[in-house]
Amino acid sequence: MIERAPRFRSFGLCAALTRAAVAGLRAAAPGGRARWERKNYAGGTVELYAGAACALAAAVGAGRIRPAAGAAVAVAAACGAYDDVAGAGNPRRGFRAHLGTLRDGEVTSGAVKLIGISAAGLVAGAFLKERPVDKVLAGVVIAGAAHFVNLVDVRPGRAAAAVLALGAPGLLRAGSGAGIAAAAMGAAAAVLPDDLGERAMIGDTGAHALGAALGAAVVAGNGRTGLAVHAAALVAAAAYGDKVSEVARRGGGR
Repeated sequence: MIERAPRFRSFGLCAALTRAAVAGLRAAAPGGRARWERKNYAGGTVELYAGAACALAAAVGAGRIRPAAGAAVAVAAACGAYDDVAGAGNPRRGFRAHLGTLRDGEVTSGAVKLIGISAAGLVAGAFLKERPVDKVLAGVVIAGAAHFVNLVDVRPGRAAAAVLALGAPGLLRAGSGAGIAAAAMGAAAAVLPDDLGERAMIGDTGAHALGAALGAAVVAGNGRTGLAVHAAALVAAAAYGDKVSEVARRGGGR
């Protein structure tokens, strides 16, 4: 029988920490309230506190179970936060666009995010798995999951809802993967109501952090076959997303 109490505690802890962090950030508004506000797809003003709050909770929740997972989540959040600030208004989309500018000597926020999260995934994978092939696959899964959750974050609540849906099967597994999945889900559940209500958005900060936590849960709960299947699916999703981004950049999309 699978012991469920620890994962429920992890879920509750991260949900509570997220809500507390949102309240604290909203009260302090470091750097001024303008720094924490953005226009959403509909032109309305939304707050960004939820992104930093759920990233903090996911990093703490994952880190208390597997420190390497918590570190990967924290780096993913930092890279996402940099893109939220430095990449605001940048029209470039997709891996190819950012890598193309990198070849030309321009380092975009998207390139920083791509390199930083990929490196964090590989380092975490090296700690979470023993065999070289598994370490590489683990890195692909963590970085790929971080990118995937950010990729689906195109409408209110989609990223948080995706984390809840994709993390749920991991709760059925034994071991540390279930606890990390619960941490990601607790943070996502805490921000979902405000995200759906278009009062808040998690931005790249929250999306990448939640995705990295979800990837770390997959890594902790799967062997080589499971890692290979997840890695292949995430690479395919990234390739499709890059193609859609290229079409949008050329004027074929919104």
